[in-house]
Amino acid sequence: MTTLKQTPLNAAHREMGAKMVDFGGWDMPVNYGSQIDEHHQVRNDCGMFDVCHMRVVDIKGNGVRAFLRYLLANNADKITLPGKALYSVMLRPDGGVIDDLIIYFMTERWFRVVVNAGTADKDIAWMKQQAGTHAPGLTITSRDDLAMVAIQGPNARAKVWQVLPHTQTSTQGLQGFQAADCGEYFVARTGYTGEDGFEVMLPKEKVETFWYALNSAGVKPIGLGARDTLRLEAGMNLYGQDMDESVGPLESGLAWTVDLKSARDFIGKSALLANPPARKLVGLVLLDRGVLRGHQQVHTAHGAGEITSGSFSPTLEKSIALARVPNGVQNGDTVQVAIRDKMLAARVVKYPFARNGKAV
Repeated sequence: MTTLKQTPLNAAHREMGAKMVDFGGWDMPVNYGSQIDEHHQVRNDCGMFDVCHMRVVDIKGNGVRAFLRYLLANNADKITLPGKALYSVMLRPDGGVIDDLIIYFMTERWFRVVVNAGTADKDIAWMKQQAGTHAPGLTITSRDDLAMVAIQGPNARAKVWQVLPHTQTSTQGLQGFQAADCGEYFVARTGYTGEDGFEVMLPKEKVETFWYALNSAGVKPIGLGARDTLRLEAGMNLYGQDMDESVGPLESGLAWTVDLKSARDFIGKSALLANPPARKLVGLVLLDRGVLRGHQQVHTAHGAGEITSGSFSPTLEKSIALARVPNGVQNGDTVQVAIRDKMLAARVVKYPFARNGKAV
């Protein structure tokens, strides 16, 4: 039996009464009580998430930008302001998605990357392999000394300033997808919920104190269950469900993260150009009673599709999903979803479903 990995907040979760589950080999909190209450807490006030299992990677040296220009599908040339962030996918030569990630431009000799927990070792190995061939002078360092907490919701930033007042001057002017290096605290105005807030990277040994200080300031802990319904309502992809190495970004609703217009080459570009997508990712809202779930079959007038992520939406009070369907399917179409032994009707909609506290 394999031992689950633990974040530095594991004891804190247990003390706060979390129900713990195996999440990709990590012992993580799924909820601390009512998952629906936790969801509304983030939409209406704010909550905090343990994202210490995510991996922070620093790439340093001469030519980091040129390396990332080749490594990633999105164009690193878009970020020129220190602290500016960019969301991108990292592709295989055949166009499959190795991972989705965020890069932060700090200086021309330092870019910071945040990758997913389940793919971190694979991602870093791939980066080092590509750097060995194309940019041997770079150092690629997994920052295992850092922890990460996401504070999300309309009141999130004010609560962080209450707990870390020394960061307010540097961070109150941050726009979305910008970060500030505040000494030991790296504060980014990013998130995975469709709400405003910060993701804070800090030394591992200080994260438990930070977590309890946020809690004392009225920030409630939120588990993986609500994190999933929040990101689904916000129309945000989950690696391993909505995309993976077997599918390309253009079939995963991620065309906006792929720069095919500039002349630069990047890994996977020729495969994407040679294989135009036959499918696309759409939103579904269930019209009948039931719950949409991953892997359910979707029947359309243009052929079969499949739900990649589905759940009950606490904000809409309806069941919603992301589904990969043939290109001919259009917004407003009615499709049929096979749920157990029934065919239930769902409407095709443009996502996100909810953002900034409200149904879209």
